[in-house]
Amino acid sequence: MKAFILAAGLGTRLAPFTLERPKALVELNGITLLERAIRKVNELEVSEIVINVHHFGDQILEFLKSKQNFNLPLTLSDERDQLLDTGGALLKAKELLGSKEPFLLYNVDVLSTIDLKSLSVFHLEKGGLATLAVRERPTDRYLLFDQNMMLSGWKNQKTGEVKISRPFDQPKNFAFSGIQIIEPGLLSLITETGKFSIIDLYLRLAKSEAIYGYQDTSETWMDLGKPDQLIAAEKMC
Repeated sequence: MKAFILAAGLGTRLAPFTLERPKALVELNGITLLERAIRKVNELEVSEIVINVHHFGDQILEFLKSKQNFNLPLTLSDERDQLLDTGGALLKAKELLGSKEPFLLYNVDVLSTIDLKSLSVFHLEKGGLATLAVRERPTDRYLLFDQNMMLSGWKNQKTGEVKISRPFDQPKNFAFSGIQIIEPGLLSLITETGKFSIIDLYLRLAKSEAIYGYQDTSETWMDLGKPDQLIAAEKMC
C-alpha cells in the first residue's frame, strides 16, 4: 500500500507560525508535523509515500533531503504553481498513486492514535470504493451515514445546508478525521477539474458507489490547524 500525505496547504489558520515556513514544517515538541505524519503512515509499512507541496515547497524538499527521506521511498507531487485543494491534489497525483492497490490518504495537520491496520482491515472487508475515518466529536460540518455506515450526505450545522447523496433514515452524524483509504478505481471516476474538495467528490460518488465510514474510537485525534490547538497538543505528546 502507498500513502499520500496532504502537505500543501497555506496554513493561514496557523499564522504566525506559517509566515516563513510551510504548515508541514511547523514543530510539535521539536518534531515537524510532516515527520509525525510520515512516521504515522509508515505504521502500515507502506511501499511509497507521496507528499504534495505548495506553500514554501522548497523548504519541504530541503527538509526531506536533510533527513535522507527518512530512508523511505518518497515522491513529491508538485503544486507550487497552483494550490489544488484536497480533491484537486488527488487528481494531480493520480499517476504517482498507481492503479494496482488501495492507498492511504492522510492530512499532515492531524494528530491521531488511530489504528491504521484496523482501518485497512475494515476497508478490505467492506470492499467499498473508499473508507473514511470518522469520529463522534463536535464540528460545524458533519458527514451523514446510513445504518450500514455508508456515506449518505453532509450537513452544515451553522447554516443548515444539507447535501443528500442517497436516501437514509435516522442518519448517523460523524466528523471526518482527514484520514482515509481509497481504491485506485476511484481515480478513474473523477470528472472534476482544477481546484476542488475531496468531500464534494465523495458526496457525488456516494450516489452510486459504496463509500464507508470507519468509526475511530482511539484515544487521541486533534486538528493542529490553529496555534491554540498546537499548544494544547504539546501538553499531550
